Amino acid sequence: MALARAEAALAPAHGDVPVGALVLDADGRVIARAHNERELAGDPTAHAEVLALRRASAARGEWRLDGHTLVVTLEPCTMCAGALVLARIERLVIGAWDPKAGAVASVFDVVRDPRLNHRVEVIGGIDAEACGAQLREFFEGRR
Repeated sequence: MALARAEAALAPAHGDVPVGALVLDADGRVIARAHNERELAGDPTAHAEVLALRRASAARGEWRLDGHTLVVTLEPCTMCAGALVLARIERLVIGAWDPKAGAVASVFDVVRDPRLNHRVEVIGGIDAEACGAQLREFFEGRR
């Protein structure tokens, strides 16, 4: 999670919310990393998770990420949770929960919905205080 927080720390330099994500292969090696780039790219889909999935798929040469883990500093939104299911991510490790927009447990549970064709193992609350503090500091600085 410390690597994901370091990645998140890059986002505020271009006005983006500090969320960082890593994709680990089955051996635990980081194969992709990203931070939010919505403001930088002018792209509403440029969330850290989506960018990390795109980069991991490019590195592997395929869209299926079976056996891979996504580590992210904030609980994914609905779009990102759907992307995790579609990419066939095996495991999701979350830092802070998002009680307003979280789509893994807080508001919705997209990644474990039995109506979908794939379910993701979830490990949450890892280094939650530090991940949450990073977000709080960003928003306090913008008020």
